[in-house]
Amino acid sequence: MLHDRESIRSELLDELYASNDLSVSMPKYRLPDREQQPSHAYQVVADELMLDGNSRQNLATFCQTWLEPQVSELMHLSIDKNMIDKDEYPQTAELEERCVHILADLWNSPEAANTMGTSTTGSSEAAMLGGMALLWKWRARRQAAGKPAEAPNIVTGPVQICWHKFARYWGVECREIPMEGDRLHMNAEEVVRRVDENTIGVVPTLGVTFTGSYEPVQEVSDALDAVQRDKGLDVPIHVDGASGGFLAPFTAPDIVWDFRLPRVKSINSSGHKFGLAPLGVGWVVWRDAEDLPEDLIFYVNYLGGNMPTFALNFSRPGGQIVAQYYNFLRLGRTGYRKIHTACYETAMWLARQIAELGPFEILFDGNPEYGIPALSWKLKEGVDHGFTLFDLADRLRTRGWLVPAYAMPANRQDLVVQRILVRHGFSHDLASLLIDDYAKALDHLARHKVTTPLTEQEAGGFKHS
Repeated sequence: MLHDRESIRSELLDELYASNDLSVSMPKYRLPDREQQPSHAYQVVADELMLDGNSRQNLATFCQTWLEPQVSELMHLSIDKNMIDKDEYPQTAELEERCVHILADLWNSPEAANTMGTSTTGSSEAAMLGGMALLWKWRARRQAAGKPAEAPNIVTGPVQICWHKFARYWGVECREIPMEGDRLHMNAEEVVRRVDENTIGVVPTLGVTFTGSYEPVQEVSDALDAVQRDKGLDVPIHVDGASGGFLAPFTAPDIVWDFRLPRVKSINSSGHKFGLAPLGVGWVVWRDAEDLPEDLIFYVNYLGGNMPTFALNFSRPGGQIVAQYYNFLRLGRTGYRKIHTACYETAMWLARQIAELGPFEILFDGNPEYGIPALSWKLKEGVDHGFTLFDLADRLRTRGWLVPAYAMPANRQDLVVQRILVRHGFSHDLASLLIDDYAKALDHLARHKVTTPLTEQEAGGFKHS
């Protein structure tokens, strides 16, 4: 019957989109009644994913969107490894420990070989662990002194949402320093005005989300030294180095922000941002082991050993930690410096080009001495531009670019800005194509006047139902 094979081939090899599975719409909010062919289920999901944006054109995100193929291979090798199960996966656990000590050394810990730290699912979790340690240490000091410990507060600049979460979840008053006029981040004077005996710590941000600028950690530390001399208040610092923690050591090593300042007790950072690892991995490192209260460490024995854990999450993937260690080995100090320097050069070039377009005033230009490889700008005041930055952002979406426009937090909600993050993989060539599209977008808006400007709510891509 071999001669009949060709006559039945069309029946044996059913065309994918003519299959019974794909001839109808699959249910989206309930389980299908029957199983599907793997290739068919895959294709349905893959087709829907086409409606997402291109991550490489997402200039809003701080997170990495380009990875070396070796990283993907290591992630595949580690896809079944649970980071919490250190007895079963001891070598992955060893790589995590090495990363902690590498970061402690990078951040100038006086005891890098003996310090404490952990990986997390991201910098938000790492920040919360740092905040919890501050809270527990403050509570212990108050109780030892026979003083009440019911009204803790934490002092921050204009912070990312994770610190608002921390304050709400753990019952801590967040004394957030609002933006005022041209001051768009924390300074020492505003910190001193807000600290008191109930302050668990001060959190400067090394790379403010809204603008990209570094807050002055050393200036704040010096001011808190004076507070301790004058008032006897010993207020620790936790540095939110979500972005800058992987930047400043390589591109601005003379900025003193880390464990060189004795008042800095802990630092968090995002491995999946400028640590160049895939989503999602964060890190928190304490200056000394004693800065992590023993009460926050839990011991579990039901996975095959009495293992300590002090993360908020339990089961989590090990591949990101493996990939982080790969990057440390692969790049070293020279490689990280080379990559980040290229990002800064592109950011500063973009800032000059954006300024030359005419309607914009640069707020931050990507200078490595003052912030991360990002740029932010606003529309020039006193001019009727005929469009808003929300209109411009919407127009750029037609070319696939996501360049966020947003209003600043209190007390500058009147200030609307756009911001670009320059990450590894965003080349100078891509930047030049972006500027071309900016010029075309401005020309379009000049020829087609906006009669009803978009609002901030209308300009987003996702709408909650």
